[in-house]
Amino acid sequence: MFELLQVDQNSQARRGRLTTAHGSVETPIFMPVGTQGTVKALSPAELRELHAQIILGNTYHLFLRPGLDVIGEFGGLHEFSRWTGPILTDSGGFQVFSLSKLRKISDAGVHFQSHIDGAACFIGPRESMEIQNALGSDIAMLFDECPPYPCERDYAARSLERTLLWARQCKEVPTRGAKFGIVQGATFADLRRESAEALVQMDFDGYAVGGVSVGEPQEEMLAAVENSVPFLPAVKARYAMGLGTPPQMVEMVARGIDMFDCVLPTRVARNGTAYTGAGTVNLKNACHTKAKGPIEEGCTCPACREFSRSYIRHLLKAEEILGLRLVTLHNLHFYLNLMARVRSALETGTFSEFRKAFHAKYSEAPAPEGD
Repeated sequence: MFELLQVDQNSQARRGRLTTAHGSVETPIFMPVGTQGTVKALSPAELRELHAQIILGNTYHLFLRPGLDVIGEFGGLHEFSRWTGPILTDSGGFQVFSLSKLRKISDAGVHFQSHIDGAACFIGPRESMEIQNALGSDIAMLFDECPPYPCERDYAARSLERTLLWARQCKEVPTRGAKFGIVQGATFADLRRESAEALVQMDFDGYAVGGVSVGEPQEEMLAAVENSVPFLPAVKARYAMGLGTPPQMVEMVARGIDMFDCVLPTRVARNGTAYTGAGTVNLKNACHTKAKGPIEEGCTCPACREFSRSYIRHLLKAEEILGLRLVTLHNLHFYLNLMARVRSALETGTFSEFRKAFHAKYSEAPAPEGD
């Protein structure tokens, strides 16, 4: 399923290829997030134009709405959403813990109230895998417990024990696609190692580093990856869940990560923030009022090919839907193109130079709040 094509001589960065029933995925890769069965504001055709290779769906949200009875009428999420490429689905575990105010966790799974209408629901490891199988996921993530940050060691250890119990149960449930195990262990290096080694013994198709980007400082985020990757097999794909900013992704690639997803490029677009090679730009700022140039010179995205910053600012200020769509197109192009440039640098043996040059030009700025 995963073919390791090349390893950088100066870091742990890798060039690979992931093969699924709906096509191959060249790695390192960024995966646009389509929580509700759609990447916000964009059509499948637009995603294909951006050269998106694989997108995400979410078990929790799609289970609650529209429900498996609806998606089942279409034979799965691919036909329902009209996205023909590979789909990875999150297990729903993170949403159960983060969105549900009333929940009861046991070794069987989680009883919770729907954030939509308060209805009583239950998802456990077997249910999560069965839902993902019904969705027709190319890659199904195991049901896990994502501990909060910060948390005590005792809590992290108990949580990990339950996650590994659930992993063994997930293993038993047949799915159409691959299964990826999720390394947990919070900020504790020995728990991360224990989690990784236990999952590898169960022999899954790929492995993710979970419990990152949950409010921890960046150094803790990097440490979580560094404490997990050495214990994962080189011949299988590695996925850092919920990451991240462009510099974070470049650094995670250098640490041996192959796959990323993050809501940032679509989320901040709805607030008028665009990613560029020099950092983020707030297109609502007055300095763009009469700017005739594109969001970023040299960018080949649909927004930059056709429209000025002045026009896009006008749309954003007028709260026209086209404005947020154009910035979304630009931001996803930036993320996807960044990974394409990383792959090219790995192929030519120039990743170290690319990494240094990227960090030298990119100015990190805090992203605005938004939903």
